[in-house]
Amino acid sequence: MCHTVVRRLSKNCETEGRERAHSSEARSGVPLYESGCMMNRCSWFNRFAKAAARATGKPIAFLLATATIVVWAITGPIFGFSDTWQLVINTSTTIVTFLMVFLIQNTQNRDSDAIQIKLDELIRATKGAHTALLNLEELDDENLAHLRELYEQIAAKSRKKMEVGEDDTGTPFVHIENVTNGNGSD
Repeated sequence: MCHTVVRRLSKNCETEGRERAHSSEARSGVPLYESGCMMNRCSWFNRFAKAAARATGKPIAFLLATATIVVWAITGPIFGFSDTWQLVINTSTTIVTFLMVFLIQNTQNRDSDAIQIKLDELIRATKGAHTALLNLEELDDENLAHLRELYEQIAAKSRKKMEVGEDDTGTPFVHIENVTNGNGSD
């Protein structure tokens, strides 16, 4: 799987990544190999989707698509604006759109997963943070709504403090252990 961190160094990267691996390991206790060659490689589809997303997101791709449409429009009179002439562009754009939907969705899923993992790591590494918030996206809607209410209560209390000239900084305690029973915060 793409997100699996390889705990051993590959032969090509052994000397390149040793220093970084040791410094990461020393800071967090978990060897996070930062060199790209030390991460488990993605599947061929993920590599293709990533490359396609990058390529199609560049201005040259837009210019190429625009040029294709211009050429198609110019050839209209040559082919007498026939049904076949129209079918060519309709079929082409439908196929490209259909395939791009899957590539875009793959890219969004991968990016969303990466962001979520990074957020989880920030929570894990922050002293005093509730590690129960790790993997929060897996909770059901009811529990998410309850957590949102807890944090909205903290925000409301902070705004009230600011209105009367008090400081709104600090780390108020949140009773997240009671999320499933519906209890609140201090």
